[in-house]
Amino acid sequence: MISGCSTPSSSQKPSPDLPQSLGSTSASPLAPNLSAKDARFHYDGRVDTSLANGVGLIWQATRVTMDIEGEKLAFVFAKAEGANFFNVQVDERTAIIEVPVGNESIINFPLPLGSGRHHVTLFKRSEAHKGFAVFAGLQLADGAKAWAAAKEKAALKFEFFGDSITVGACNEDGAVDQWDNYRTHNNALSYGAMTAAAFQADYRNIAVSGMGIIAGYVDIQAPKIWDRLYPSTTSPRADLTLWKPDVVFVNYGENDVSFTQNQNQPFPPTFADDYVGLVRAIRSAYPQAEIVILRGGMSGCAENLTLRAAWDSVVTRLEAEDSKVTHFIFTHYSLQHPRVADHQAMTDELIAWLRQQNFTASPL
Repeated sequence: MISGCSTPSSSQKPSPDLPQSLGSTSASPLAPNLSAKDARFHYDGRVDTSLANGVGLIWQATRVTMDIEGEKLAFVFAKAEGANFFNVQVDERTAIIEVPVGNESIINFPLPLGSGRHHVTLFKRSEAHKGFAVFAGLQLADGAKAWAAAKEKAALKFEFFGDSITVGACNEDGAVDQWDNYRTHNNALSYGAMTAAAFQADYRNIAVSGMGIIAGYVDIQAPKIWDRLYPSTTSPRADLTLWKPDVVFVNYGENDVSFTQNQNQPFPPTFADDYVGLVRAIRSAYPQAEIVILRGGMSGCAENLTLRAAWDSVVTRLEAEDSKVTHFIFTHYSLQHPRVADHQAMTDELIAWLRQQNFTASPL
């Protein structure tokens, strides 16, 4: 299976300023007249390009961009499993769409469009472990034009690994965390996304709610799936040569301590060794990257002395052997999953620290 984050080569992509007209819409009411395989689409994220019927949109923060013409815009999906919510931004306006479970669906952009050229971004706000969707393409008006969107080169590339804190789980919920409707779990307003935006950095997010280094509320562990195309141990590995981050942020431990406490089990004795092993594996894949070990966001990482001691051991060992590993501890945390205001507070802390680091001063 061929996989990875895919962007057509410059020899395949038409100039953003040279429109190409579309033919008539297919006889099938669900068929796109602009296929997801069209070279004018730009994909950011670990996507599955091996599928015959489209492109698999898997991880939160995955983005699809293109410029289109006209007053008709509909998104066609060949398949969806689990919960899939997307932010759709057209020029300066944003709407949320949900892709229903099953095969073949078409979703119209729910806001009115004027005539002329529009910049379209499809952003996966809900997390990979809760669902994925196969994007088949767009339906536009007959004869409409489409362009490869002009894309400025980002100064930096940020990749975040973590659990529900990094996913942004429950961040738009009310007073109580809820897991019945993932519409309120918005990665676009997570601390990772907002930090990347502040640096105008290209952004990836490989995180799973409930996942730990060893223990957690899901049946997968970070060291076994961090480099997979899908959040599963049976998934093929992603091609990590296609996109290499300048800065990698790693934030684990909350579930290792929470789950074991809830189960009246001891804290995992090999937590530090396995965490060190994970970071060493990340280093092997990304030899030039700065790696920042994060701690915090919820009460376990902030208050549990056993976890803090194990985490300190991880940092001490890695910083002694690798000059491009450093650490940062959030002072702000929440007793429940961080809400948007909590993520903003964490973002402000992380931005202030990053602006003092040499590795964010200029492209690496």
